Amino acid sequence: MKNPLDSAALDAAIEIVHRAGMPGLFAEVRDGNQVWRGAAGVADVATGRPVTADMRHRVGSITKTFTAAAVLQQVESGHIGLDTPIGRYLPKLVPGERGDAITVRMLMNHTSGLAEYLPYAYPSLKAYPALADTGPQSLDDHRLTRFDPTELIEMGVTAPAVGAPGGTPGVYSNTNYLLLVQLLEQATGITAERYITRNVIERAGLRDTELPAGPHVNGPHSQLYEAWFGMIDPPRDYSVYDMSWVGPSASLISTVSDLNRFYGMLLAGKIVSPSSLAQMQRTVPVVSQEGKTIDYGLGLHPMEGPGQDTFWGHGGTVWGGGALAMTRADGTRQMAVAVNMQRWNRLDSFGKPQPHPIDDALATLYRVAMYG
Repeated sequence: MKNPLDSAALDAAIEIVHRAGMPGLFAEVRDGNQVWRGAAGVADVATGRPVTADMRHRVGSITKTFTAAAVLQQVESGHIGLDTPIGRYLPKLVPGERGDAITVRMLMNHTSGLAEYLPYAYPSLKAYPALADTGPQSLDDHRLTRFDPTELIEMGVTAPAVGAPGGTPGVYSNTNYLLLVQLLEQATGITAERYITRNVIERAGLRDTELPAGPHVNGPHSQLYEAWFGMIDPPRDYSVYDMSWVGPSASLISTVSDLNRFYGMLLAGKIVSPSSLAQMQRTVPVVSQEGKTIDYGLGLHPMEGPGQDTFWGHGGTVWGGGALAMTRADGTRQMAVAVNMQRWNRLDSFGKPQPHPIDDALATLYRVAMYG
């Protein structure tokens, strides 16, 4: 059964997330021609400036869907082979036997076995995800650091492997998508930012979406508050941050309206071909950065709820901010939600994140948004 938009229920659900402890959040839900936009809480805890539903926001790894779509366009044009070893394209970055064994597809669905470079780039996070031993010091140290992507890739490639190439479950790793960025640049002869902007962002008609060059968010936006599992108290604003630590694998700035438009067009076969979309929706088990096993395709993952409706999209986090965008497989129902605080769960004595009222409140908001 399809449920029409219930504005009152959505208004109540978003307000409950704010009351549970989220400084501010905003969302857009679409059902056919019906559109609900809502916001609750503040964009700036110091001034009390409210959040609004049209704010621009760092959306983290939602960027990976954009990057994957760009790579698949190049697969369609014959410049990249989905099952070609990455060593044929980037022998210096992934040398030897691993370069021969790891394919482009394995990078896209996180089954390459390549480790995450993040704990090596951010020394105080060395124990991540063994969280009790980490600290937020590196977040401040690298606020304006300009990282070289090939150096980050080298950290991930030289770190101990987290699995055999093609083995499952895969392990989610930003190293994979930084390699895809390098591959895209080699195949197109221009920067990945420029290619994605021209062929994905502009093709989808997105007006408030960009891969920024500098550390600032242009236009109306919220501050972004990082709590780092209660170790930063009160949470600190990281809205000004050099995003070269993830580059075009997680640095996108967008709006909830633009995200819904993008995923609607992607699932309608208007960004990549229907056969490429089918490849994106072929999933394998992958262990997420939170340690949960999820189904993951090529820059897309499904969410299933009551009634067996499958939604496709991606989530993302940056220091202080996060977003989730999901669209029903038939394109009729869509949700995009943005929050301005991250890692609100405190840790127990074993270093495991404890449940927080925000978790349940967000789960309820997602359920009301997707299923009514």
